[in-house]
Amino acid sequence: MSTSRQRWRIFNRPHNGTIVTPDTRSPFPTTMKTLPIPTLSVATAPPLPLERLRLPDELDGRAGGNRAGPDVVCQLAAGNDLEAVQAWLAEFHDSPQTLRNYRKEAERLLLWALLERNKPLSSLTREDCILYEAFLADPQPRERWCGSKAPRFSPRWRPFLGPLGPASRKIAMLIINSLFGYLVEAGYLAGNPLALARRRGRGHQPLRQVERFLEHDQWQALLATVDDLPRDNERDCQHHARAKYLVALLYLLGPRVSEVAGHAMNSFVQIRGRWWWRVIGKGRKEAQVPVNQDMLQALRDYRRFYGLPPLPAPDEATPLILNLKGTGGIGDNMIYRIVKDLVAKAAVRLEADDPHQADKLRRASTHWFRHTSITHQADAGIDIQFLQRNARHARIDTTGLYLHAEEKEWHETMERHRLKD
Repeated sequence: MSTSRQRWRIFNRPHNGTIVTPDTRSPFPTTMKTLPIPTLSVATAPPLPLERLRLPDELDGRAGGNRAGPDVVCQLAAGNDLEAVQAWLAEFHDSPQTLRNYRKEAERLLLWALLERNKPLSSLTREDCILYEAFLADPQPRERWCGSKAPRFSPRWRPFLGPLGPASRKIAMLIINSLFGYLVEAGYLAGNPLALARRRGRGHQPLRQVERFLEHDQWQALLATVDDLPRDNERDCQHHARAKYLVALLYLLGPRVSEVAGHAMNSFVQIRGRWWWRVIGKGRKEAQVPVNQDMLQALRDYRRFYGLPPLPAPDEATPLILNLKGTGGIGDNMIYRIVKDLVAKAAVRLEADDPHQADKLRRASTHWFRHTSITHQADAGIDIQFLQRNARHARIDTTGLYLHAEEKEWHETMERHRLKD
């Protein structure tokens, strides 16, 4: 079979006249509907999203060159590469943003392997991985791989908006390394081709430190912005109450945005006279974070605004963050939009005196609040063992990335090194 004809089969293989397509709110197939078979020419057939891929037997990975041997017991029910990728993605079902990012990178790699290398993902070698990283810097042919943003089931959808910069390429390869590592550990692949990557500087790890956090003056500008939000009518008052509570929640508890959207008021619990926030986070791991007096007061104020008792009952199912009318919850996308609106307004306060700080504040997103929370706790002198538990980090060296006090002391010490006495 010719390569072009083989590629055509990848994207247009009938499936009982029906193509599985997902609910637009979910990255996994949940609904069935009939879609027209594309009629694009063979030469220009574009890549399609994972949900519409139909792999021919010779490219589905059942006989991939890197498949684990028959003596290895595979822990996955997956019979081909697409099913194996979907099994890996299912591990992140409780973290929507991570899931979307990981799906994007796995999808790009799988499509590139099929269309540009004419081989299944489970046959990729170390040399292929080197070529793929170069491809990310310049996806060619551009008309096949790149396009403006479009819904996943639009004919205009493409895997890339354009070439990836160095930081984005690094993140992409780290995610793919995680995918390969998972499939090796699961007994699906024999080895991880990215594990052979050259180590730069034997035994040396690059200097890393968390930088996506708000400095204290930026944080104060944000708080002042929230305080000054208009309260001229009922809707303004609703927006102000929600913004004030949301900012307190993100800063004082340091949650991930998916955790805020996914929990109810009964996640606040009282144990032996003290209040805690009980959270189910990454990997479905349950933890609890102390609720201090500022957080408790913010919670009381927000609940009173909506006519609720000051503190939640153990069985209360009220969403953690309500819509403006107080009739239901909001999702992580709305939380993100609220935060972006607030930081944009706060940046205006700093623009005249410090454009650099204003620009950094303008770039902040919801996850910056988590970094800010942990960093400011460290600045306040909270012991690293408690920082680790508050942040729910598996490793204490991850928490160590938030410690900036030594850096500040180091910088101030260098002021003694002067050109003139």
